[in-house]
Amino acid sequence: MLLVIDVGNTNTVLGLYDEDKLVHDWRIRTEIDHTIDEYGVLIYNLYQTSRMKIAEIKAVSAIIISCVVPPMLNILEPLCVKYFNLKPMIVGPGIKTGMPIYYDNPKEVGADRIVNAVAAYDKYKRDAIIVDFGTATTFDYISPKGEYMGGCIAPGIVISSEALFKRASKLPRVEFSTPKTVITKDTVSAIQAGIMFGYAGLVDGIVERMKAEVKANPMVIATGGLAKIVAPETRSIDKIEDMLTLDGLRIIYNLNKKSC
Repeated sequence: MLLVIDVGNTNTVLGLYDEDKLVHDWRIRTEIDHTIDEYGVLIYNLYQTSRMKIAEIKAVSAIIISCVVPPMLNILEPLCVKYFNLKPMIVGPGIKTGMPIYYDNPKEVGADRIVNAVAAYDKYKRDAIIVDFGTATTFDYISPKGEYMGGCIAPGIVISSEALFKRASKLPRVEFSTPKTVITKDTVSAIQAGIMFGYAGLVDGIVERMKAEVKANPMVIATGGLAKIVAPETRSIDKIEDMLTLDGLRIIYNLNKKSC
């Protein structure tokens, strides 16, 4: 079995594949102050809550990691050695992706953005804009030939909301929810409307500009922890792919396993 780990600034997502089938997945908070053993116990407990058999746990034969939080590699790499007796594959410079990367400095592109692009093109075999709703919201364009052409980055919806709550002392924190109207009658609904509809407008605006720039109508794919919340309020998103990053990690592992 293949264990894939996607480390983001806020959350870390793990998936367990049996060949091409995702059999288990988990989402936990990214905590750089946890020790190797704390993460080891946490992962073991995730297995236990999923009612996995010991044989399944021991069946993990390879691990691949995508990480945008460099200090986390100092925890996860030795964890893989200690608890799985495996050296993990790390997505980074020198790894095969099967995708040309047309960026001024390819090393600057976040590993998660490349992994998403690989998975999207592998599944749909066409041009696409990938919107990843994470700590930051990233927009990436993939050409009809399967080339990574670049994109843009916006503050994530959580970051934007936190800034509002911290800087406006009389405004309460609210949960992410979509009110029925834009013109609301109470403060909580007013904030929710501004956050949800405002962010949906940001997404639609950027996607519209990207389509105009490439003079095409690529498929728009949403992924990330908040995709299911924000995407339904947009006009531009065609598909929601929750496990896009995990699938990309599996694909990249298969491209590189012979050279391990």
